[in-house]
Amino acid sequence: MKYPKIQSAVAIDNHTLIVKFDNNQKKKYDITPLLKKEMFSSLKNPAFFKNVSVEKGGYAVVWDSNIDISEYELWRHGKLIS
Repeated sequence: MKYPKIQSAVAIDNHTLIVKFDNNQKKKYDITPLLKKEMFSSLKNPAFFKNVSVEKGGYAVVWDSNIDISEYELWRHGKLIS
């Protein structure tokens, strides 16, 4: 299955992203469950978390070369915003 690509991502608080996809749908994604994993621990820093960007091609949101979240994860587990 093909998933929509990410057009934009904005951190709206210390744990939540609003992600807009190329099919014009928006989803809200809470990263709190990911914070239990070592690789995501840097995202506990609010300033670092707010520095999110979209990977070229729209396949993931990224913070640095070690931390990213795929379009699949964001699409499957994000909550649709009407």
